[in-house]
Amino acid sequence: MTVDTAPVRASEQLDWSRIEEFLRRALPDCASAPMEVEQFPGGHSNLTYLLRFGEHEMVLRRPPFGPVPPRAHDMARECRLLQAVHPVFPLAPRPYLLCEDLAVAGFVFYVMERRRGIVIREEEPPGFRAHRRAISEAMIDTLADLHAVDIARHGLDALGKPAGFVARQIRGWTERWHGSKTSELPEMEEVAKWLDKRIPADPAQPSLVHGDYKLDNVILDASAPHGLVAVLDWEMSAVGDPLVDLGIVLCYWLYTDSVTARPGWFTRAEILERYARRSNRAVDNIALYEVFAVFKLAVVLQQIYARYVRGQTDDPRFATLGERVTRLARKASSLSGELG
Repeated sequence: MTVDTAPVRASEQLDWSRIEEFLRRALPDCASAPMEVEQFPGGHSNLTYLLRFGEHEMVLRRPPFGPVPPRAHDMARECRLLQAVHPVFPLAPRPYLLCEDLAVAGFVFYVMERRRGIVIREEEPPGFRAHRRAISEAMIDTLADLHAVDIARHGLDALGKPAGFVARQIRGWTERWHGSKTSELPEMEEVAKWLDKRIPADPAQPSLVHGDYKLDNVILDASAPHGLVAVLDWEMSAVGDPLVDLGIVLCYWLYTDSVTARPGWFTRAEILERYARRSNRAVDNIALYEVFAVFKLAVVLQQIYARYVRGQTDDPRFATLGERVTRLARKASSLSGELG
């Protein structure tokens, strides 16, 4: 619901005095008042904190505690990507600074602006039923607008290698599955092989790809909920096939017990029709991307669950993620079976 903060979880406290000292030297706005810290409790991966210096607020992002998979949770990459994307897609928050000096806090982190508004997670705010269709439209239109950014004109094609993007995604997430699984799950092995045999051709027009575009990664305007004020969590962003993002939307929208299953939110057909019309892109082969998105989400949750099983986090929210991984694996297997 609202972008609420909470006291920092005891197991996720940082060396705030060293961080405060660093920020006071680096950012003039941090010199006005003592630093207050709260935590954004949502999300399952990177840790996000609210820092307040009097009237000045900012957001600190850091990787999760404990060992992380290679190339995952790369805060330096996410910050630099935001630096490149924010000027041409203002819904991406503006980053203020990046700290790669491990002597400051023991990890790489960055600080960005805070955007205020409403985030819908497990439940909708009162009275939001009337806004469901308008928010659906805004979500899909914003995704199409992101994919319409001219990456060559703005020099954003340097952010990635669009050739072979989907192939690398499928094989990379398969490797992450093998590196994080805590038990055998035959459906995941079957879907990985199914995907590897059906890698699509590269699109004629690659685009920015957000990589985790979903309802609780956008902030809605509190005064006009059909408008977006921010798109968050750019960790998995790249340059490649935009249909990967559309598959992710369908995955979260349809297969995760989301509020979007309720009447008034877009149906699958409405999502595809709106996106195709707004983006002028064909979506005929979207089912393959849908299977990949469900598979990928299963791996993402498995990586978090593995950290919990191995004692690298004690967040009680993660204790039942293994059950969700199993359900998603079966859904991906079912969807791929329908396609043959």
